[in-house]
Amino acid sequence: MRTAVRAGRWLSAALVAAACTPALQPATLAPAPLAPKDSTEIAIFLIGDAGSSAYDGEPVLQELALQSDSLRPVRQFVVFLGDNVYPRGVPAKGHPNRDDAEKKLAAQVLAIRKGSAQGLLIPGNHDWDRQGTDGWNSIRRQDTLVRQFGGTDVRLAPAGGCPGPDVVDLGTQVRLIALDTEWWVHNDVKPYGDTSPCPTRTYDEVVDSLAGALRDKGRRHAIVLTHHPMRSGGIHGGSFTLMDHLFPLRNFKRWLWVPLPLIGSIYPFARQMGISNQDISGRKYRDMRDAFERAFQEHPPLVVASGHDHDLQVIRGGRPEITNATYQLVSGAGILGHASVVRDIEGSLFQREAAGFMRLDVTRDGRVRLSVTTVVPEGSRPKGESAEVYSLWLTQEGGI
Repeated sequence: MRTAVRAGRWLSAALVAAACTPALQPATLAPAPLAPKDSTEIAIFLIGDAGSSAYDGEPVLQELALQSDSLRPVRQFVVFLGDNVYPRGVPAKGHPNRDDAEKKLAAQVLAIRKGSAQGLLIPGNHDWDRQGTDGWNSIRRQDTLVRQFGGTDVRLAPAGGCPGPDVVDLGTQVRLIALDTEWWVHNDVKPYGDTSPCPTRTYDEVVDSLAGALRDKGRRHAIVLTHHPMRSGGIHGGSFTLMDHLFPLRNFKRWLWVPLPLIGSIYPFARQMGISNQDISGRKYRDMRDAFERAFQEHPPLVVASGHDHDLQVIRGGRPEITNATYQLVSGAGILGHASVVRDIEGSLFQREAAGFMRLDVTRDGRVRLSVTTVVPEGSRPKGESAEVYSLWLTQEGGI
């Protein structure tokens, strides 16, 4: 018995020591050459999981608005990649959290409109009542508020709890294809089958329509917008730290520092084995990903842009074992202090556990430059200061 207790204490100490060791972060890489400002036709901002933003001054949203404003008169488009309102989307009028939800949503819409941009908000699982019973109602309430706050410049896409795809062509250069991936994995009431008011009513119809949107894009670059990524080195992709094994209750309440050595490993192991459909290991999630990958085969999108994991990742695809899309971008770190662990996986070009967003600059001749901006209290940089930490030309020629 004493031996077991000593072993448990030793393991706890080892886990704490390892967990407190700073994670190695990749150095800022040499930047990809900038295109002349007058050659940029469209700038597309990608930011996700910003639904807990400090609506009286979230640094990440402030930096996004500043960048957007500095790019005038270039056409700009901002995409929020889901989980727009934590913790459970937009509740009904009279609910004690309703006012807070409206302010969080308004802050994101304002960040779009400050720079005279247009924008989309993609639904996430938290917007669907955290995948709960009031999910469909919650997403419809969010749709109404976005229309109220955003006018004709900002909208929820897909709207009304429909799965999509919702197609937005930005001139002759870019086709945005928005999907509500929570609709696919949602276990409760949703618009499905003969009674659905949506243009696509079944899983097969969604996949067929997605394949058609990719096939008919012409020479435009296709960017598929989802909340759930096809590939990720973050927590939803199965990456957990020693802290998650030792203090598993912090996954539910961040202040629950209760050490549970050994038994605490049950939770992360269960997640990795597919207990949750919010993880890539979950059955419904795998079914969705496999169906989308089939749709990508003949006409792969240049980018799948997603949130869900609270980190920043650039993953090179173009291979079935990773993703048929040329690149998977994960930009789910739209709140300062909300980033989570991320690991290097096959295809990883960049990963960072930090708040920030991504930007795609599309030139008049069809080239696409990716940049990653972090907004973090890092080193000697003041809290909220930003820096471009990674950049890459995704294409050197126009769309095909």
